[in-house]
Amino acid sequence: MGNKSQAALICWIGGNDLDAVTGKEQGPICATLKAELFQSVELLYNYPEEKVKPYLDWLTQQVDTPIHAHPAPLTSPVNFGEIYQQANQHLSRLQGDHHNIAILLSPGTPAMQAVWILLGKTRFPCTYYQSSREAGVQQVDIPFEVAAEYIPAAGGLNSAQLSQLAALDAPVNAAFDSIITRNPRMQTLKAQAQILAQRNVPVLIYGETGTGKELFARAIHNASNRANAPFIPLNCGAIPPELVDSVLFGHKKGAFTGAVADKPGVFAQANGGTLFLDEFGELEPAVQVRLLRVLQEGTFVPVGGSKEIKVDIRLITATHRNLMEAVANGDFREDLFYRVAVGVLHLPPLREREGDLSLLAESLLRSLGEQDASLKGKNISVEAKKVILKHPWRGNVRELQSALLRAALWSQGDTLTAEDIRQALFQMPEKNTGLLNRDVTQGIDINELCDDVMRHYIPLALDAAQGKKSKAAELLGMNNYQTLDHKMKKLNITQT
Repeated sequence: MGNKSQAALICWIGGNDLDAVTGKEQGPICATLKAELFQSVELLYNYPEEKVKPYLDWLTQQVDTPIHAHPAPLTSPVNFGEIYQQANQHLSRLQGDHHNIAILLSPGTPAMQAVWILLGKTRFPCTYYQSSREAGVQQVDIPFEVAAEYIPAAGGLNSAQLSQLAALDAPVNAAFDSIITRNPRMQTLKAQAQILAQRNVPVLIYGETGTGKELFARAIHNASNRANAPFIPLNCGAIPPELVDSVLFGHKKGAFTGAVADKPGVFAQANGGTLFLDEFGELEPAVQVRLLRVLQEGTFVPVGGSKEIKVDIRLITATHRNLMEAVANGDFREDLFYRVAVGVLHLPPLREREGDLSLLAESLLRSLGEQDASLKGKNISVEAKKVILKHPWRGNVRELQSALLRAALWSQGDTLTAEDIRQALFQMPEKNTGLLNRDVTQGIDINELCDDVMRHYIPLALDAAQGKKSKAAELLGMNNYQTLDHKMKKLNITQT
């Protein structure tokens, strides 16, 4: 038994605590109250009364500490805003009653633990405890400080809105004005896509993950004469093989186990409008055959059905794979390829969109502010822009948006600093790891591999040469610094 504490202990009731009633383990709350003495314990709970009451009765028999339990309703145990409001309310009450405060971090979700730390480090001086089966009960020190500026942002967080911001879905009303660029290559693609929008022909969009393939597809649909009809997107790579036919063509009631009602497939849902098949290159050869028939005849039969259904759809497909190589290797049907590849758009990766990085970063940050008031008015410092320009952005626009969202959520002021951006970046393993061990049968981009090598070594050479380009060029085996300059411009490498 520990020393008598003059503090009130506060925590959430967790699932492991409720399980203690069955006699499996005593749970972190009981373990802590047996190891340390407190004036009282304040328990918050989001479980039904019928689950909590037996636990409180049991806990009362185990310890002598006065127990006060408080229902704290949440729509979700990971809703930061609601958790913040509940925890703040009860901590304010304890502080108003002149209690010293101790917080038990162990029970509850990670979101609950994060809010305890946030409040304890900014508004309510406290001591922290944690309890685990391995280490027992310990008073713990949280070895960092949190700026008080975080409080308003944390109080205003909306979980659903954050999820929506993080999803980076293409807007339903996407237009070609939504595609932000000053890059000549991208401007040409926009012009080509606007022409295709007026022609009722299939479109195939190539591009790495995160380059904006769905944004282009939606813009084409919205600029076409089908704009008032459905736009139905489908990620072909996410469909379980056994459900492909049902997802594409629908099924009749009783067609298979679990088919409790008729259900239309995406072809029927898109009738009169546009069907967007993303990750199109992931479809199995057997599915490609059935898809080709639908595209040729405009009819299909649902799974378990006997009657043909006729549809009128405009097909837009997208892939990151080289389908021509897949055709040459026998992995993709040549006749299907030529059926879908009438209008073809090759979207460049972000690293090849010279002049667009800063423009896109500012536009995306403004967009985040328009969707969430707590992020409104933030801007990017000059030093932060330098960090953005040096990053390879292998995840393209999606990675840039996610990094800006993380940086904006945790920045302390209205300006994102270089450190904010650095902390928001994920350092992925270098692509040139195992450079000589790539599977050529799956197709490789030899020029991109060479570019990756240069992206890796040019900054290192510039550092070693203390910024002198002539010396860096010599270290890299280049004839002169003009050659190095050319490579840096091509690969969007900036010197800091």
